[in-house]
Amino acid sequence: MKNKIKTWHWIIFLLLLIMTFRFEVLIDCFTFWGMYISLLFSDFKTAAQLFDLNTFEILLSPLLIILLVFFIVKFRKKKFFSAGLTFTTAFSVLLIFIFLFASIVSNRNPEFQKDLSVTRLLMPFSTVKSIVVKNQIVPTDREKLVELKQKIIPMSYNGNIFFADSMSNDQKKYYRGNKEYLVSSLVKSDQNYQVEEKSFLLGTDEFGRDILTRLIFGTRTSLLIGLSSVVVSLLIGILFGFFAASNPGIIDTVLNRFAEVMLAFPVIYLVVLILALFGSSLISIVIVLGFSGWMSLFKIVRSEIVSLKKKDFIVSANLIGLSKKQILLKEILPVIIIPVIVNTIFQFSNVILAESALSYLGLTVSGGYPSWGSMIESGQEYIRIAWWMIVFPGAILILTLFTFNNLGRKLNEFFIPRTQQ
Repeated sequence: MKNKIKTWHWIIFLLLLIMTFRFEVLIDCFTFWGMYISLLFSDFKTAAQLFDLNTFEILLSPLLIILLVFFIVKFRKKKFFSAGLTFTTAFSVLLIFIFLFASIVSNRNPEFQKDLSVTRLLMPFSTVKSIVVKNQIVPTDREKLVELKQKIIPMSYNGNIFFADSMSNDQKKYYRGNKEYLVSSLVKSDQNYQVEEKSFLLGTDEFGRDILTRLIFGTRTSLLIGLSSVVVSLLIGILFGFFAASNPGIIDTVLNRFAEVMLAFPVIYLVVLILALFGSSLISIVIVLGFSGWMSLFKIVRSEIVSLKKKDFIVSANLIGLSKKQILLKEILPVIIIPVIVNTIFQFSNVILAESALSYLGLTVSGGYPSWGSMIESGQEYIRIAWWMIVFPGAILILTLFTFNNLGRKLNEFFIPRTQQ
């Protein structure tokens, strides 16, 4: 019996979830669009000063949702989207959604911490009271835009938010532990306040940070590093493989021996050494992990090109005077692209595992980016009293590795019979 649930059904379901549970955030994004475009025409200098990665993400997210809806409507009958839904495709699509819409899915800052006596080491599904202090002064257009931006993508610290275990019935008093406090002590004369319920679905860590939010942004970190590193490995592997196969002799021998030495040497030690010496920025991690994973791609590309060199279409391409670049891009790549893609997917899961291992060792990405490995490392100390700190990031890491390894295996099984024909 064929699976009646298609891949495009799952994508539409995820879009509906975002539109249902994050409708207010989406409205704020579209409002920000209008206000920013208006400011762009009225005061270009101020608009340029406000533009950063967060602004770019806010402007891009609603466009991606509209584009995704159009894409599904137009291409839903294509083979991938009309295929039956499996765990591998469902989890892969979910990871892509989290990567693209992390700020909308969570709408919290992964580094936000406040009032640790209330928020520290909360169990999953815990709730606390949040006292949000608001200014009554009418803000300027620029201040409105900044406030809206901080509402969509909150900052890592907000002095106008306070947490309490519970509130009195008239909401004029709040309680932390066994102590009672007046809300008026938090609110100035030109301010008012609002009491909200704050939920932590997967609990909090030792600094009172939301585990779910950190998992979501950790997914973005891992996928970004994995994709970027694989691109670096792919470029190096293809170029070295083509260069070695096209120049038999000393160059081919040297590149082969170098690749074999790199394969035999525990690359993790080299990676740790380089990152310890030169720092663990996002770019350095991408370059180091990318350079440490090109060898298998090099072997595949070289062996494939060597077997293709005597084919008639390659001989004809040389005779008509095509350059090496044209032969590589137009003649060789379309033939070897299948084994390269399969190997790249396996390499992608290896890079994610390597990044998690590095962050577990403390060589995490600088700049406050959360990582699954660093979350697992910090959870070790609290494993007996806060099991959720290590179980949830460990589970999502295992599921991600299983998904991409399974995806690579299925692609390999699907394409190899065709290539053999």
